[in-house]
Amino acid sequence: MSGLKSKVPGYRFKVRGPVLAVAILAITTSVARVSATVIVPADFAEMVAGSHTVVRGRVVEVRSQMVGDRRTIESVVTVAVDEAIKGEPGSTVFVRVPGGEVGRYRRFMVGAPSFTPGEDVVLFLTGRAPAIPMPFGLSQGVYRVSHGADGRAMVAAPVTGEGRIVRGDPARRPVDIGTFVKQVRAAMERQP
Repeated sequence: MSGLKSKVPGYRFKVRGPVLAVAILAITTSVARVSATVIVPADFAEMVAGSHTVVRGRVVEVRSQMVGDRRTIESVVTVAVDEAIKGEPGSTVFVRVPGGEVGRYRRFMVGAPSFTPGEDVVLFLTGRAPAIPMPFGLSQGVYRVSHGADGRAMVAAPVTGEGRIVRGDPARRPVDIGTFVKQVRAAMERQP
């Protein structure tokens, strides 16, 4: 007998060899390729050491574009530099981040930062010219600067890698931007 018979009582059917081969071929060729990116959190000293440039500035423009044979979208963020903390970036820095919106197409990547014109940020950037740099560890390399009721610029305290990191820990309250810059420079001095 050429084929398989149903073992379910009351039902009888036969699957012929060519039909079975076509079904197996359809299943194996329809499997999509899946890929993932995992970013292991770095402590503050590693982030400072791994960044070629560290700047504080204001986001001027966010421009999304299709790349790679129009298969993905990335955004180029223009930042007016207020202070160069590490490196010599010039008065304007361009930063590349995955994701964005072009026409009716939108691409979102978990862990990738998003920017809004007018934001005050501190960026830890990797990559050197002629390439457009990216934030270190995607969102890890982006510190948002907020302004308190008294007008002082504040930034979230850096994760130093000492002990456990606990959400809402009172020891991680925002610090003055001047203190934050001193912490970055102190980490630069400890580099080998």
